[in-house]
Amino acid sequence: MMSNEHLFCFGMGYSARAFARRCLDRGWRVTGTSRSAEGVARIQEANAHGFLFDGREASNDLAERLSLATHVLVSAGPDSDGDPVLRCCTDLLREASLIQWVGYLSTVGVYGDHGGEWVDEETQVRPKSERGVRRVAAENAWLEFASDYRWPLQVFRLAGIYGPGRSAVDKLRAGTARRLVKPGQVFNRIHVDDIANVLVAGVEHLGEAGLFNVTDNEPAPPQDVVAYAAQLMGLPIPPDLPFETADLSPMARSFYSENKRCRNNRIRSALGVEFDYPTYREGLAALVAQT
Repeated sequence: MMSNEHLFCFGMGYSARAFARRCLDRGWRVTGTSRSAEGVARIQEANAHGFLFDGREASNDLAERLSLATHVLVSAGPDSDGDPVLRCCTDLLREASLIQWVGYLSTVGVYGDHGGEWVDEETQVRPKSERGVRRVAAENAWLEFASDYRWPLQVFRLAGIYGPGRSAVDKLRAGTARRLVKPGQVFNRIHVDDIANVLVAGVEHLGEAGLFNVTDNEPAPPQDVVAYAAQLMGLPIPPDLPFETADLSPMARSFYSENKRCRNNRIRSALGVEFDYPTYREGLAALVAQT
């Protein structure tokens, strides 16, 4: 029996597809957008409706599907001109009278560098990178827009995403894994299935609006994660590669300029989230077992 719920995903990429699969399993209708024809094809292969959306213009078909949405997930990131959804779909969203929930996927990168100290949703954001500054502006724009229309907006600040096809396990198999070592550096991570768990919990707790860190329980040095994956797979542990001498892209190097430990207490206390993979150890073990 078909449910009355209809999820509309702006930017139906890796994380949004994991959530969409949960919704489809519940009998929801799902619509998603992509910037590429290949992305639209992946959406349609998942038994959802797919539309091209370049952040500049919304087609009539897209507008019609959005008008039927009960739940909206925004996974499309901001560009140099701001948030692409608010830029061209503000009027369509205002007219979408069935909307019950809006989720916005952001990043823990908005906190910037805290020298390895703990941060939570009350910590002042101070991004260092241009993409972090854009994210803070987009978060604020969505919070203001939702406040004007009294939508129960939930902003999810995601840590480093991993899962099938996107992990240290895959890099080790491909022979591309590196153990970059920068003393004192740690990152939080989150398995894509646990992102889906958090979003499902968000929908089930409509009254809990605001900011949520979506991270695992254990921030860890990146070289430890690669070493653990190699041990699980029975492979040699790649040698240490000092960060200072590593050949990295400017974007990759910028990730290492921000060092913090992210608390996840609020998604557990307010949304009742139970992790499938509370640390990278459980997540990597499952990925090794799956293949």
